[in-house]
Amino acid sequence: MAESAIGLIETRGLVGVIEAADTAAKAADVQLLGIERVGGGFVSVRFSGDTASVQTAVRVAREAAGRVAEIISAHVIPSPQID
Repeated sequence: MAESAIGLIETRGLVGVIEAADTAAKAADVQLLGIERVGGGFVSVRFSGDTASVQTAVRVAREAAGRVAEIISAHVIPSPQID
């Protein structure tokens, strides 16, 4: 079985996160875990899948979201321990 990972992208504003979620879902085999309004105008999106798919999704989603919003952070967490 492929190693699992979680991808996170945070932007300033909802439009960037929607663009990131759409692009990530179209670019790689990932599942959308949720979109969350963090506060102060920051919004994050989380998705999961195998490590290679999540890395690809974060890379292309970051580029797409960066065209329409300010990227605050983008990160991949490989093999998260979930209790």
